[in-house]
Amino acid sequence: MKRLAVIFLLLAVMAAAPAHAHKASDAYLTITRDGAALTGQWDIALRDLDNALSLDANGDGEITWGELRARHADIAAYALPRLSVSSGGETCPLAVTANLVDRHTDGAYAVLTLAGTCAQPGPTLAIDYRLFAEIDPQHRGLLNYVEGGASRSAIFSPETPRRIVGGDSGGPLAQFLTYVYEGVWHIWTGFDHVLFLISLLLPAVLVRRDGAWRPAAGFRAAFVDVAKIVTAFTLAHSITLSLAALGIVTLPSRWIESAIAASVVLAALNNLFPVVANGRWIAALAFGLIHGFGFAGALADLGLPTGSLALSLAGFNIGVELGQLAIVSAFLPAAFALRATFAYRRIVLAGGSLAIAAIAGVWLVERAFDVSLFSALAVSLRAAS
Repeated sequence: MKRLAVIFLLLAVMAAAPAHAHKASDAYLTITRDGAALTGQWDIALRDLDNALSLDANGDGEITWGELRARHADIAAYALPRLSVSSGGETCPLAVTANLVDRHTDGAYAVLTLAGTCAQPGPTLAIDYRLFAEIDPQHRGLLNYVEGGASRSAIFSPETPRRIVGGDSGGPLAQFLTYVYEGVWHIWTGFDHVLFLISLLLPAVLVRRDGAWRPAAGFRAAFVDVAKIVTAFTLAHSITLSLAALGIVTLPSRWIESAIAASVVLAALNNLFPVVANGRWIAALAFGLIHGFGFAGALADLGLPTGSLALSLAGFNIGVELGQLAIVSAFLPAAFALRATFAYRRIVLAGGSLAIAAIAGVWLVERAFDVSLFSALAVSLRAAS
């Protein structure tokens, strides 16, 4: 068991590096149209630009303002050819008018302010977006298109790099489906949310008896336990997601992200040293309130369109639930089939919980103290060599 623990701890530390980010690679593009004139803002994560352009000149793991300022022209030269806007069959040339820096929930972003004019302003705009297409097939561009005081959203991906906006190109249903998709994507790529849910689900096919985990007698009991957990988590995060997204309650993102990491640690350790064995739905309810603020941070980055705020909020929440149900549907039958095996209780439950606790522990330290443990480790290794 000790050897198994060491192996899982090593795997956890290795896995924490690629899973460091709270979410997958996103960039945020706002385009405002006023007749023939276009203005915009493009927020691109520094970590993604560093992968493409090696912005960290001295390799110390930190991108300073001086390093970023020295590469402003290179960033514009890299980004602009990967964004094309056209109207009436003719391209609307865009230029970078200023370079700024902003902070989102997952780190620092370079901000490019844009301006351009359409020579043939038709009723719609065609936007082609191919940023990082050659190096990151998971990257997405989140578009907020503003015209006539109303805003609409769309998502660019390698599968859908072209969008038509403006005019009658998108109605309430299109907005709703866009946010459903975003909700599903966020839960699937929100590693901390997924690991928290899995930590709660791992013992669902077992019962705590005589100081040990035993196989559950039937599927019905396991299903009811999972239903309680999922319902409690859904109810809790739906409340805080709505309150935060509507601006009724706001909390500092650093506090929220640190608390989410702590919730994952506690949920995983509870499987190893059970304090709450048969009432995990209570933990799902309590910590779900915190996770709801995390979901709201992602939704705030995407933005809620003024014309269909309630519908978009509902779509995002439904998307989160659909993504969550997909995880549960894949997990529960397999876990129930394996529940009586040594491999499930020792490797999946014990070893998996240990690995999850280690990964979330790294997140907790990084988020609470605003440090990057793996960047510091890489710098130390370079210095030692």
